[in-house]
Amino acid sequence: MKIEQFLQLLTQQLTHWRRQYKGLRRKGKVMRSPKSKIHRRELLKTIFNNVILFFLKTNDKRHRRKQERALKSKAKSLKTKSSIYAVCLDWLHEQRSLVILAIALVSLTGVIGYKLYNQTQIKVGNPAPQTITAPYTDSIEDQKKTEAERKAVSKGSLQVLMIDAGMNEQINQKLQQLLDDGNEIRAVAGAFPFFDPVILSISTQRYLRACPESEWQALLLTVENNKNQQKKKTGQTATSSRPSSIPAPNQEGQPSKSDSQSSQVKPQKTEPVDFSQNTDFTQALGELESYRVTTSDQNLSLLITQISQTRQRYTQATAKLLQLETVSPEAVYETSLLLDLSDADWETTQMGIHQSAERILTQGIPHGLPKNILQDAVSLQLQTFVPESAEPLAKKLLLAVLKPNLQNDEEQTRQNAQKAAAGIPPVMVKVRRGEVIVKKGEQINTWNFEVLEHYHLVRREVKWHELVKLAGVIAIAIGIFVWVERHVNCELRERDRLLVLLLTLSVPGVITLGLSYTTWSALGLLLGSFYGPTLGLTVVGLLLPILAITLDMSKAALLAGAGGGILGSYIAQRLRSREELALLGVAIALTQGSIYLVVKILIGQAFGSTWYIVLREAGLFALSGLAWSVVALGLSPYLEKVFDLVTPIRLAELANPNRPLLKRLATETPGTFQHTLLVATLAEAAAKELGCNVELVRAGTLYHDIGKMHDPLGFIENQMGGPNKHDTEIKDPWKSAAIIKKHVTEGLVMARKHLLPTAIQAFIPEHQGTMLIAYFHHQAQQMAQEDPSLIVDDADFRYDGPIPQSRETGIVMLADSCEAALRSLEASTSGKRSLRGSSPSGEGKRSVKDVSTEQALAMLNNILRAKWQDNQLVDSGLTREEMSKIAQIFVDVWQQFHHKRIAYPKLKTNSTARNS
Repeated sequence: MKIEQFLQLLTQQLTHWRRQYKGLRRKGKVMRSPKSKIHRRELLKTIFNNVILFFLKTNDKRHRRKQERALKSKAKSLKTKSSIYAVCLDWLHEQRSLVILAIALVSLTGVIGYKLYNQTQIKVGNPAPQTITAPYTDSIEDQKKTEAERKAVSKGSLQVLMIDAGMNEQINQKLQQLLDDGNEIRAVAGAFPFFDPVILSISTQRYLRACPESEWQALLLTVENNKNQQKKKTGQTATSSRPSSIPAPNQEGQPSKSDSQSSQVKPQKTEPVDFSQNTDFTQALGELESYRVTTSDQNLSLLITQISQTRQRYTQATAKLLQLETVSPEAVYETSLLLDLSDADWETTQMGIHQSAERILTQGIPHGLPKNILQDAVSLQLQTFVPESAEPLAKKLLLAVLKPNLQNDEEQTRQNAQKAAAGIPPVMVKVRRGEVIVKKGEQINTWNFEVLEHYHLVRREVKWHELVKLAGVIAIAIGIFVWVERHVNCELRERDRLLVLLLTLSVPGVITLGLSYTTWSALGLLLGSFYGPTLGLTVVGLLLPILAITLDMSKAALLAGAGGGILGSYIAQRLRSREELALLGVAIALTQGSIYLVVKILIGQAFGSTWYIVLREAGLFALSGLAWSVVALGLSPYLEKVFDLVTPIRLAELANPNRPLLKRLATETPGTFQHTLLVATLAEAAAKELGCNVELVRAGTLYHDIGKMHDPLGFIENQMGGPNKHDTEIKDPWKSAAIIKKHVTEGLVMARKHLLPTAIQAFIPEHQGTMLIAYFHHQAQQMAQEDPSLIVDDADFRYDGPIPQSRETGIVMLADSCEAALRSLEASTSGKRSLRGSSPSGEGKRSVKDVSTEQALAMLNNILRAKWQDNQLVDSGLTREEMSKIAQIFVDVWQQFHHKRIAYPKLKTNSTARNS
């Protein structure tokens, strides 16, 4: 029995204490009330007394006394411990903001100043405080000598060369251009050989095409004379007919009529020149004579004409070649080399030149290669692919275009140098026991320091002076952050400050692990999304100079990361979907890569042989920005849940009508759901006009009456014109008021069950505040007048509160109160309009509308004034001037919903139409 009483009393005391603790916590007075201390003492006394009485019955008196003493001493110690514990909790709760700031100061100083923990007392260049000897014999690596030998081997390693594809392309293009020029010149000169080589040899055709005009005229005259002499010998007289002559070609290459009819090849008046010593002349004359003997005069004349045409084209080709040499001083063609080749030899030469160039370029031409070696290599290649007569021309062409096409392969050369250096064993120096490492007052050099480090004789210490300086800088930064927080109207909770601290620590934390691709982008995205651009930019802006001063890292990397963080902080809260945040992550990645590249270009490191390393690093910074953005997007929903945050994206998700709770509200309480939508419309308009959080207002309004689902028919909007259960079934204003009040407590239960954010849960009790349930309070007063034994306590008819603690919940309270009034005004106004709708003029309609607007505004002002006078908006932050503004906004929205409609004419019935 006593155990049951003990447990019952214990349960009652715990319940009472829990309620009192919640009430005090809501008011900001945790564990301060003297009543709470009295209750704790009574509770402890009751516990120990019942326990003692329970155990006393089962033991003898001595044992009972011992137990009493033990229990009394234990009770005293427990009371002392519990009181100390309560005082500590009380102090921590009161000073929780300072505790968080202290944790931030210590943790940031500890992480950023990690290099200051293990600093040596003895440094290179300082005098030794005492003579130090070796404690035992050992072999120690001389790192300086080892590094010197390895550097020498690295420098002596051969450089690795690679083919420059761009240079090969330039060489091939220039070579093809020269060959095209040669083809163009040969096309002007015409085909070669131009006649049958059996009749006229290649050498003779080459001579006939290029010989001087005097030799050509002499050759023609000789052939003509020989033909005349032959005719005399055969008995033909020169007077019997006109002597045949060899016609000279005209400009088109055909024999001229006047020349063929009246002209004869006449010898020069000057003394004839003897060309008998010219072997080419003699050979050409002999071959022409042989052809003249074996063919007719007409064929001979055609041959002479063809030779004349070829000579003319050859002259034009020579002129074009001279013109090309004038335009391009680097021209490589010579007439004797280019035009003397036959067409077949020229085709072979072109193919051979391409093949030779490809082989030489594949083997590679290094910079500084002696010219004679390149000439020998070209000659060796051309012997295989080019006719012997074309070798000089081909060699000249190749030497004109070939250039060094090998460049240093920095990466492969570095790897080879590293391999060569790694193969060098370390230089070991034997230090014997008792050998003096350094004498007192002697300057410590690098070798002395290495030996002392090896024997662990270098004392290490914490640089407290430097840590204090760093802590001071961080304290100033924290102070600036707190000042910004208070001046941007962004009240952070302790959990919010803790989250900001954790996100801030992630940046130097990753750097301490040796990774330069740190979490700037995630920091900017999350802070900007959770707390807005101002706080995000403040954190990034304060963290950047601290890291730049304290940590030894690349300034380009630091600026690139900070640039991505700034972009994320500035834009994140403006976005309304995860897809937009993903695109922002891509923009952050491009920003980080671009900033890194620009900084490297400005400091001159993007030029030279290391340009590709800079590009690679810029690409890695871009990828790291994208990767950390993806991590931030993945962590965002979990952080929102754990730290109870509301972001625009989460609010948009909560306001989705397909959420389970809202679907239930629309199905089970359709009247309440329609009321909720109208209240949301009014509250959104007011929140937008007053600069409040519109997304929070809409989401909070949608959930503010979810508690009505516990008893839908207890609220008139869900009765659909049916009987009112408060009048037919309950008939007790106290019970009815309890049902009405219960929709707040039940709403909070539902909200916690569905894990709604605290900011959304606040709308459920605060939209009612501590208002009086006037209807049932009035009923109770009437019943008390009839029955004096009934006592009406206002607390039974008031909501438990709290009153609105923010502008958003205050606006929803006003919208909730005004929505029902506007609906009642709408019903009465529509009734008046139906009565006055038969007015023949439009003046009646206009006056009714004006009166309705004035009535609506007056009614809403009365309602808002009543709320203000009832002190419901004291803690909301709304001002008295804003009350009139809110009333006008509500009326404007109401007018938009109930605008003037066109009055359609009434249709006459069939009977009336017949009578008419």
